[in-house]
Amino acid sequence: MLYISTRGGMQPQPFSETLLEGLAPDGGLAVPEQLPQVDAQTLERWRALTYPQLATEVLSLFATDIPREDLARMTAAAYTDFPDAVVPLRSIGGGLTLVGLSEGPTLAFKDMAMQFLGQVLEYVLEKKDRVLNIVGATSGDTGSAAEHALRGKERVSVFMLSPQGRMSSFQRAQMYSLQDENVHNIAVDGVFDDCQNLVKKLAGDLEFKRAQNLGAVNSINLGRIAAQVVYYFWAWLRVTDAVEPEFRPGFEVSFTVPSGNFGNILSGFFAKGMGVPIRRLVLAANENNVLDEFFRTGIYRPRSAADTHATSSPSMDISKASNLERFIFDLVGRDAARVVQAWDALDAVGTIDFSAEQPRFESEFGIVSGTSTHADRLATIRSVYEETGEVIDPHTADGVKVAREHVEAEVPMLVLETARPEKFAETITEAIGVELEFSPELREMMDAPQRVTEMADDEQALRAFVAEHALR
Repeated sequence: MLYISTRGGMQPQPFSETLLEGLAPDGGLAVPEQLPQVDAQTLERWRALTYPQLATEVLSLFATDIPREDLARMTAAAYTDFPDAVVPLRSIGGGLTLVGLSEGPTLAFKDMAMQFLGQVLEYVLEKKDRVLNIVGATSGDTGSAAEHALRGKERVSVFMLSPQGRMSSFQRAQMYSLQDENVHNIAVDGVFDDCQNLVKKLAGDLEFKRAQNLGAVNSINLGRIAAQVVYYFWAWLRVTDAVEPEFRPGFEVSFTVPSGNFGNILSGFFAKGMGVPIRRLVLAANENNVLDEFFRTGIYRPRSAADTHATSSPSMDISKASNLERFIFDLVGRDAARVVQAWDALDAVGTIDFSAEQPRFESEFGIVSGTSTHADRLATIRSVYEETGEVIDPHTADGVKVAREHVEAEVPMLVLETARPEKFAETITEAIGVELEFSPELREMMDAPQRVTEMADDEQALRAFVAEHALR
């Protein structure tokens, strides 16, 4: 299995090289030359596997340059801080089932991929006798998941940009309370898209990237996408455990995915392309609904920082979705020249027009979308709590709200859980009038001293900071 760039300017390379590269040298994103295929017999054979074992099987299709026994060791290590089930499924009524992705160390779905990424990065860097300086941007959960997966690693340092004042108090504490020497938190005076633009500018300067050994752990890193594919397979297998064996092949389910940067739902798009019987992928947006507009109209119109709303589901406060480029690549028949043309148009006029292709989004790819507002998520949190006693976080509530609009008879609707409600306690209290109790460990974290560098939205200041603190 080799990987190419969505913009056509990268020689095919193996998983390990793609893992360290982050953004491709031509500014594009790495994608498989062709998606691996999984047939019904293989799916059935995987049914009895534990989550780490399933992860080994799925990831071995992507990381063909890593010995299977090494992958098995890394997946086992990656999921030790999870409960036995790793990804539990639970019904919340109305034909909806939550896929429990927030059981990891930072209480968010990003742990599912990041814990593996921490293992495999260390492995590859040791094999190649290299160091890596991760420069990433976070709207809340990616940063803490990356830092907790990579803290204390001798060959990796992390420079994580976050939008100043745009995360919950829990998210800030989870990141800024870390005191590890290889973790550098940078609060940028701007929104997430400003942080992401800074990361792309540094990654796009190949001389600086090489000199400073820069890499990425945002969902532009193909390793993140591959690791997230696993739980789509897992969820389908668990749902169909109760289906008579003769009806399992081709038994379709739908997934609703709260999405800001299009990474989590892109993994579902890959899973569907690999053979998981997925009928619909339902994208749930918040008030920053650029992606919902795109999938309804075919017009991609990113917003400026000034027009990006600060919402009560802050991890989705994103107006320029990096991973959309990987979907566009398939939409245009994997024609890299058309991708470059589209992004040139975006730079020139601020929009890309795929309205002529919009009917294909659902008919060919099974993707539909919807928007949830603050009032919607409060009402959804309240209704789920009153009906089931379950407390869901605001991003998951966005998913549940939009999922309810797309439920089909006889088709299970699975909603990907985004985070634990403790991460957004203020919104939970507003919704249901209940103050969540933190464990002593979480309370200690909330009260711990915080270490963060505040910085203007300034590329040169960031370059100087990275150059001063990077591993050599």
